[in-house]
Amino acid sequence: MEIITYNKNNREKISSLLSYSPDEKISRVVRRVIKDVARNGDKALLRWTKEFDKVKLPLKRIRVSEGDINRAYQRIDCDFIPLLRSAIDNVSEFYKKEKKRSLKTRKNGVVLGRIVHPINRVGIYIPGGSAPLISTVYMSVIPAKLAGVKEIALASPPDEHKEIDAHILVVANLLGIKEIYRVGGAQAIAGLAIGTQTIKKVDKIVGPGNVYVQEAKRQVFGFVDIDMLAGPSEVVIVADESAPTSFVVADLLAQQEHKEGKGILVTTSQRLAEKVKRELQKGWIVLVENIDEAAEVVNLLAPEHLEVILAKAKEFFPLIKNAGAIFVGRYSPVAVGDYFAGPGHILPTQGTARFHSCLGIDSFMKSSHYISYSQKGLEKAREAIAKLSEIEGMPRHKKSVEARFIQGEKAKGKGEV
Repeated sequence: MEIITYNKNNREKISSLLSYSPDEKISRVVRRVIKDVARNGDKALLRWTKEFDKVKLPLKRIRVSEGDINRAYQRIDCDFIPLLRSAIDNVSEFYKKEKKRSLKTRKNGVVLGRIVHPINRVGIYIPGGSAPLISTVYMSVIPAKLAGVKEIALASPPDEHKEIDAHILVVANLLGIKEIYRVGGAQAIAGLAIGTQTIKKVDKIVGPGNVYVQEAKRQVFGFVDIDMLAGPSEVVIVADESAPTSFVVADLLAQQEHKEGKGILVTTSQRLAEKVKRELQKGWIVLVENIDEAAEVVNLLAPEHLEVILAKAKEFFPLIKNAGAIFVGRYSPVAVGDYFAGPGHILPTQGTARFHSCLGIDSFMKSSHYISYSQKGLEKAREAIAKLSEIEGMPRHKKSVEARFIQGEKAKGKGEV
């Protein structure tokens, strides 16, 4: 591990520790995949599944059948479902308190408001391969369901036996997901975004994935909405002399289980820094003089996961402005949030916590503003609208208001909300 002593001159170096630069070669490949899916639909899905996943999938097996679900139950440990229900209950309880509300104001003949609706159709991507992310199923499906999303399509890559991990199928089934596809990578994102003969186009795509998945999400954004561009997983641990070295090392090592996972220790303790450095090869340690500097470093990095293991953690907590999820106290490892606590684990990475939030109820909602003026209300706004439309060179905007005050053109009924 490299030890960096924080100062004003190396802020740029520190801020780049979690950054990611798109690979132009990957971008070109993903562009080809998306164009192919747009032109050739299911045939392209099968072609790229064979190319990337080394699986020759029959057309009829793109969509998972009821028989596949039934067989999945036979392949899992019987103790799995009771354990799963505890996690599902925690996640559900947390998100039930988050739901966005509509609003309405009325004043002087003017009614203004916001009406909130769920997105109609959402695609959820679940990574598979050597590390199927079972927890991502309930972390994404539950807030979508609670938001009121009517249609949810789930996509996950097939393994060498042409199957999706049994645990993923069982969790999806327990949560009421009926539409599941054996497709992964950029081709899955393209299929969800554009639609094929088998897959119906969605309105939004959420979920983590490898660089091809994230690049595909970036390229289809605008045709559909996406949650965020979630890169390799990362953790920043802020710790002082009071932090047990074994806790810090264990949490940094846990992050390295993710492919290309990154870990950074920010500490006021030279002693802790040296101990951790002896234990680990990968990652960085940033030495700071006090908790104010530690907060500066954290807000600069804007990490996906932030652990706070300080003697005075409560004093440090309010200083943090940029982080996906904050784990406060020595008994709050990232793993408890990954699987069980309740708040979601689909979080902004690569410094994007400066402007992105974690996946939640709001991610599956959209809102419309509404405006309803009475004649009296419009009369009061008439002069301001006329002046502003003149400044902007939009005379017909002004006339559209004036038309409502021409003698003999009065509408019947009020018609306001």
